[in-house]
Amino acid sequence: MNAPRWLNEREAAVWKQYRDLQRRLQSVMDRQLARDSTLSGTEYAVLVPLSESPGDVLRARALRAQLGWERSRLSHQVSRMETRGLVVREPCEDDARGSMVRMTPRGRDALEAAAPRHVETVRHSFFDPLSPDEVNTLGVLFGRLLASLPRDTD
Repeated sequence: MNAPRWLNEREAAVWKQYRDLQRRLQSVMDRQLARDSTLSGTEYAVLVPLSESPGDVLRARALRAQLGWERSRLSHQVSRMETRGLVVREPCEDDARGSMVRMTPRGRDALEAAAPRHVETVRHSFFDPLSPDEVNTLGVLFGRLLASLPRDTD
């Protein structure tokens, strides 16, 4: 086994900044949604990809892949959202073993009510502190990092 390639002092500091940023940004986003809408952060996360799909519907497997969630996490979350009338599960016409998740009109209304304040929080907390060049640089760096990681699979 090869010896670990320990982080140097600068790398360790940058890694800690990234972890702190990720945690604090998520906390800011979740608090804003709780304060200004009827949706939790996880509900918002589920509704966005549905809203971007034709007919507001996705196969559960595709939704899991977009969210990077395990099957059981999505199943439990969809069950809670069904109870609130935000989504419904439907059989998959192509595969009897699969299921579809569809956003309901109530889910669409909740998402549309939450989105303006949420996007303003994203802008204020993430983009406003950066110059346009820094945003472009982050896009390049994030793309490179994402490309170096394995894709989530079933």
